[in-house]
Amino acid sequence: MISRFVASLLTISMLLCPAWASAAETTTLNQVSTSWVMTSIVFVMIMFIPGLALFYGGMLRSKNVLSICTQFFAFAGIVGLLWVMFIYSMVVDTTGMEEGVFNLASFVGGFDKAFMQGITDQTLMGDIPEFVTSVFGMTFAMITPAIVVGGYAERMKFSAMVLFVILWTTLVYAPMAHMVWGGPGAAMHNWGVLDFAGGTAVHINAGIAALVGALIIGKRKDWKTQSIAPHNLVYTFIGAGLLWAGWFGFNVGSALAANNSAGLILMNTQVAACAGIVGWMIVEKFLDTHISSLGLASGAIAGLVGITPAAAYVGVFGAAAIGLVTGIVCFYSVTRLKNILHIDDSLDVFALHGIGGIVGGLLTGVFASPTLGGNIEGLEFGTQFVAQMIGIVVTVAYSAAFTWGIFKVIDLTIGLRVSTEQEDKGLDISDHNERAYN
Repeated sequence: MISRFVASLLTISMLLCPAWASAAETTTLNQVSTSWVMTSIVFVMIMFIPGLALFYGGMLRSKNVLSICTQFFAFAGIVGLLWVMFIYSMVVDTTGMEEGVFNLASFVGGFDKAFMQGITDQTLMGDIPEFVTSVFGMTFAMITPAIVVGGYAERMKFSAMVLFVILWTTLVYAPMAHMVWGGPGAAMHNWGVLDFAGGTAVHINAGIAALVGALIIGKRKDWKTQSIAPHNLVYTFIGAGLLWAGWFGFNVGSALAANNSAGLILMNTQVAACAGIVGWMIVEKFLDTHISSLGLASGAIAGLVGITPAAAYVGVFGAAAIGLVTGIVCFYSVTRLKNILHIDDSLDVFALHGIGGIVGGLLTGVFASPTLGGNIEGLEFGTQFVAQMIGIVVTVAYSAAFTWGIFKVIDLTIGLRVSTEQEDKGLDISDHNERAYN
């Protein structure tokens, strides 16, 4: 029984990761696929800046909107250089890895590709130049820590933010990305976890890190005592639209090909976003008697988060079901769970990305079955559900433990939080000596 379980997980693991991290080298350049991935890079960058910046910035108070934009540009510069120096190697280096074997290389790559050594304009990853696939992976590394900071926005020092993104990208994101996308022998592959485009490494990882940060840094000074209303929901709406459009680069680009699979991923991504909106809209109307623009935007994001791990493995029915369920569950997380837990998750990062990623990860193991329209032949519900649960538990535990350690180190050295006076003024003035509106 145990041997059959392990064998089935290893069979599934061969189908798992986007090609950008694990494709075998070939000698023929595919110009169409290369063009598509280069286009996807542009989509993901627009999804990051200005998409996520506007989505977050509109929900902040006007005195802090520039701070989030400044942080995102700083993150892009820092992570981009770290990626070239050693993060890329930590994610994709397969030295010492062996399918089905657990060792250190299963959890983090080495430094054989540090500073892009051994890579030239002639080096291919699959049938695409490795420089192109590397930049595609870089965009994922940039946006993930940016998602995190929404959990404790409006109260953390800029210097602490900079130190956090350096340590977190190195110690948390890089190992998690390797476990998911490192190829045969990587931890998630050995366990048989289905995660196509980052339900664990990006969304659950970021959601848990945001929750830990919100708990350690503490609540905003005015939380629950004064109104902390979004200052510009039009910005948030525009940002959500850019995120939706950019998600096609995020998900469909991960196929690294303009083929039939990319068409399925495109359809699933679109349908899940639509279903997320509808799910949120229905439950919001029945429970809160009104339908809000912020709610519909959040529903779209919930559906997109939910489909991310499943995009290549489920059918259109499965994508609709995942989007609908994720939208409903995330509504409860944003409007009810946060208050029950009494956590000041400023921009609902845990409620949308953390909870949405967990729901999407679990439902991937259900709707990937051919009996429900999926394309993973021989999938057994019990076996796959256990594998999905293992991936989620490992991600939650790893992200929580290391993020907690990073925050504690920063707090004991340079400190995490701005002063009460600086928080009253707003981070735009106190950190950057600028105003968004004059």
